[in-house]
Amino acid sequence: MADICRNRPANGKEDGGLQEEARALEEARKELEIWKTKAEKADDVKARLILEKLEEDEAKAKAQQEMLAYLKKQEECQKEFTQSMNTVKDELLKLGGRRQDLLNKLKKCQAALEAKRAESRKLKQKFKIYAQIPDTEVEFRAQSKEERGDSSQQIRGVFAISQRPTVLLQGGQALITFEEEKVASQILKIAQCSVSCENISLDVKPKRITMDPAVKFEIHLNVSRKELKVSNIPTCMPEERIKERLEMSFSRPSRGGGEVDGVEYDRNTGTGQVTFLHPGVAESLALKGRYHVDLESEVNVQVGPTFNHQLCKFQTFCGSLKRTILLDDIEYKDDEEDLLDHLEIHFQKPSNYGGEIESIQYTSRGKALQAFFCEDSSPTAAT
Repeated sequence: MADICRNRPANGKEDGGLQEEARALEEARKELEIWKTKAEKADDVKARLILEKLEEDEAKAKAQQEMLAYLKKQEECQKEFTQSMNTVKDELLKLGGRRQDLLNKLKKCQAALEAKRAESRKLKQKFKIYAQIPDTEVEFRAQSKEERGDSSQQIRGVFAISQRPTVLLQGGQALITFEEEKVASQILKIAQCSVSCENISLDVKPKRITMDPAVKFEIHLNVSRKELKVSNIPTCMPEERIKERLEMSFSRPSRGGGEVDGVEYDRNTGTGQVTFLHPGVAESLALKGRYHVDLESEVNVQVGPTFNHQLCKFQTFCGSLKRTILLDDIEYKDDEEDLLDHLEIHFQKPSNYGGEIESIQYTSRGKALQAFFCEDSSPTAAT
């Protein structure tokens, strides 16, 4: 009991301790309130973060779904692209094959075209006529009543052209024309003839002649007596002005002109046509070939007749030579005249199935002759 009594504080001191405890308790209460507030705020932050996390999870899940959808769509697009690429490749292969077929067809067509062109050139060369027309005496006949009544009629001409059949005689060949057809027929039945020439014997082969086709045609020519063609007209003035100057220049009698009925002019070609009122003026000017025209300065133009022509009665024909034969593979290096004598002697003998010879022609190796034939005359040869 004594110890208990000793541990009890005094009244004053006891009240002071209670106050301190009260203050400590109050501070603890305040601090508790602060911590409660902080805990509530922390809970709010935690709750907000949890909500945000949930929202983010939902967004993430949605994004994942969209990504999966896009991946699936990408796979489908890739599949479609692959299919399209395969289709395009197939089409390209087909087009490549078709292109190659077309190229092959084009080559065949080009080869056929070239062959046709070569054939056309050959035919053109075959039917092309190179001839120098000799001077021919022309007989003037009086005009008919109709022609005298209308002096403005065109000058008409008809030219008949006939090509003589030809055979190209190569080196080492000879042509023999017999007087009778049966002699030529008998010789052609022999495969090979042996001709004696002094100390040697020549083996020649009789052959039937194949001639190139020949042609006959007529050219109808109409020359105007009133119209004059004008060429080499300079394009130095307007078109209408040039036509006026042409009309004025060709109307001058001092230069050989006359009254002009009309003028035509083509600026692109520099050519024109002047039509006179009376015939005869165009004829006289066409013979001169040149005429002075007043443009910006005096110009010398070319003048000529106007005409039109027409090809008529064009015919092709092939004749057959019944009295003429071809001797081929003649190997003879001596005098040609001697060979002709030996050939003529051999083929005139009836024992050699020959007969009377009308004409004979031979060409040696390295040369060529063109033989011309007609119906009633013997063949002649020209280089």
